[in-house]
Parts: sequence; structure tokens; C-alpha cells
Amino acid sequence: MTHRLLIANRGEVAARIQRACRKLAIPHVQACSEADLPARYVQEADAAICLGPARARDSYLDIAALVYAARATGATMVHPGYGFLSENAAFAAAVEAEGLIFVGPPATAIEAMGNKIRAREVMIAAGVPCIPGSPGPLPQDAEAVRGIAREIGYPVIVKAAGGGGGRGMRVVRTEAELTEAVALTREEARAAFGNPELYMERFLTAPRHVEIQILCDGHGNGIHLGGRDCSMQRRHQKVIEEAPPPGVAPALIERVAARCLAACRTMGYRGAGTFEFLYEGGELFFIEMNTRLQVEHPVTEMITGIDIVEAQLRIAMGEPLGFTQADMRFEGHAVECRINAEGPETMLPSPGEVSLWQPPEGEGVRVDTHIHAAYVVPPHYDSLIAKFIAHGPDRAAAIARMEKALAGARIEGISTNIPLHRDLMRDAAFRAGGTGIDYLEGRMAR
Repeated sequence: MTHRLLIANRGEVAARIQRACRKLAIPHVQACSEADLPARYVQEADAAICLGPARARDSYLDIAALVYAARATGATMVHPGYGFLSENAAFAAAVEAEGLIFVGPPATAIEAMGNKIRAREVMIAAGVPCIPGSPGPLPQDAEAVRGIAREIGYPVIVKAAGGGGGRGMRVVRTEAELTEAVALTREEARAAFGNPELYMERFLTAPRHVEIQILCDGHGNGIHLGGRDCSMQRRHQKVIEEAPPPGVAPALIERVAARCLAACRTMGYRGAGTFEFLYEGGELFFIEMNTRLQVEHPVTEMITGIDIVEAQLRIAMGEPLGFTQADMRFEGHAVECRINAEGPETMLPSPGEVSLWQPPEGEGVRVDTHIHAAYVVPPHYDSLIAKFIAHGPDRAAAIARMEKALAGARIEGISTNIPLHRDLMRDAAFRAGGTGIDYLEGRMAR
């Protein structure tokens, strides 16, 4: 069967998916908003279709418009990228209902992992280690909630079952704070996610953020592609990622990954997915599964040689993986810096025209981007404009190559966070490895 792909996303990830399509000779259609219509990556696509006005809810978040775009352009597959509708079970179901292929897992798996309580239950059943927490949704009765918190032990964190992106959660350090915190979080969850269900976990005080990347086909085969460290974060948004995670025993990754794959088999999972963990005291504790491509996937590609987007497309077309866990080789170390159009100190967005774009070059350096000189960064969307990835034979070499890459890059006309990345590459704690998820916030506060 001849396939045609609708790319239901924008910017850097859209350009990345286009690259994989050209590699596999898959004709593609780029969906876009009116704001993105003039962009070079849109104009250079095999075909393009405008979804509607600039606002995301009128374009990239409009399920009906995207399904119509796929049908109108003769697409047989839809790739959601990341962000927007990439983890929306209703979107996946709507695509499937049209007889099209959703490049990702079945809607049932997205729905199961989108509810944090259900996801936790699936992981516990598969033997994936989880943080001690409530056995299910928190009850309405305040005294019962206090009893659960006492059993878990303070501090605890109250989370929205349907939450994500750092929203819908509160840390509670004493029993006196608990009732109000639960009420506020429940109302926030209702307003933000349409689901007031909450659950509770023990709050780890100094964890790292470690991930495990998996790939599963539709033929019962599944492998893991090792771990990543994404602990350098600000406001729950990742800034720097690397692979493999420094100081985390490969045997631990192997052991936990095997249980993650067991959970995938239970769900009938298909495609790429990422299991996210908090790492503390030499142990991994499951927090959520991302049922999509991750922004940080290039660091895994650099150490494995596996093109994850190509693998997604091949799996969607019904092909088996073509390689096994025994075939996997992890070579060297990779670091990724997310380049955002924002002030390096204020972190406020900096939309506008790029007057000069000089991407970095050098051995082991890769740049994923959609921008160019004269590109206008729109004010309507996420500020990510590029990713710099550096690979070396070891971590020190990868960091040294990233330092050179950041020094050689020039972007003018807008502000970017490149100065922050330059500082972090020289930061003694980062260079030593093992900084926790609160390190960057504390550093910037100081």
C-alpha cells in the first residue's frame, strides 16, 4: 500500500518528521496555521494545508480540522509530533475512526497512560517500581485523606489524575496544610483538565529525572533504547538532556526497562514511548509514561544509531522492528540544549524576525531546527526554535563539543537562552553530573 502522511504539528518537530519522510520516500502534507503558512519548512513540504487562524485552539488543537485535512489531502497516516494533540486519546480515536493510521499507540493506551492513577495501577501490576502513594483516587472525606497522608509519610505531593506539564500538583509538608492544598488542587484540576480526581505520593526531596525510551511494533516485539537524564529543568520544563544518565547503573536501567516492556505488552502498546522516573538513593520510581515522541529523542538516537522517527513510521506501516535487544549498542555520550526564543535571564518569550542565523558546526554536532535568516518567530506558540546536540566518546568530550557549538552559534534579531546554556556547560555541578531537578531553579534564584 502507498502511504501519504499528514504532519499534524509545527516548527522543529514538523521539520524533523519531514526529514524522516524524505528518507523513507513517504509523500507528506504539512498542516499549518495562518501564522505558519509563510514558513520555509511549510513551503518546502510536498504539500501543505492551512487549518485556520493562528490560535492553537483554532488550528493545531482542532481535531475536526485535522481529520478533515487528512481526508481532503488523501493522507493515510497522521503523525502528531509532540505537544498539541500528541497525547490526546480522542484525537487518536478520531483518526482511527476515519480508517487512517495514527502514528503512535492505540487510543486505549493513550487514555490509560493519560490518567495518572490508571497508569500507576498498570505499572504496579507489571512490577515497575512506583513511589509509595494512595491506592487510588483520593476520597472526598478529609479525615480519610489525612489518614492516607500519615501512612505515606510527609512530605507528600498531591497530583491531578489527568494533569501534566507541571500543573495540577502541590507539595504538602505538614498535616495542617493538607485539607486546603487538596481543595485547591482539586479545583485547579477541574478547571485545567476537566477531571477533579487526585492522587497522592510521597514527595522526594532531591531527585533526578531519568527516562527510559522504548519501541514496540505491532507484532509483539519490544526493545528499550537506554536511559536519559533530563534533570536540568526550570518550571518543570526541561532545558538540557543527556544520554546515558550519568551515575545511574546500566543494570538498573536494564532491569526496570524489562518491566516497562512487560507493561507495554499488557497494554498492547505500539510505537515509541518514554517511561519517566524520579531517581533517588540508587532507585527509580515511576511518575508517568509519555505516549509520543519526546523533544529529547536525539540524544538517544546519537548513542544508539536508531532513527526513532523512522522507526515510528515503519511501525505505523505495519513493519516489524527488524532488530532485537541483543542488537542494541550504546556508544559514547550525547548532550542536548534546547534553544528557546526567550530572554536568557527573564525567560520571557522573544518573538520577532531572525536577522542572522549561523548554526553551529563541528565534529559530533547536530542541529534540529526549522528557522533561518528572515524567519519570523510567531508569538502564539512554544518558544523552542532549535536543538543543539553534541556527541562524543564520553561525557567530557560531549560537553566540550557542546561548548564549542554554543560559542560558534549566532542568532540575531531575537533574544535566546544560548547565554544560559554557555554558563551551564561551565557550571561545576553540571560538569560533575548528577544534579537534581531543583538545581537550576536554585542556581538562578541565587
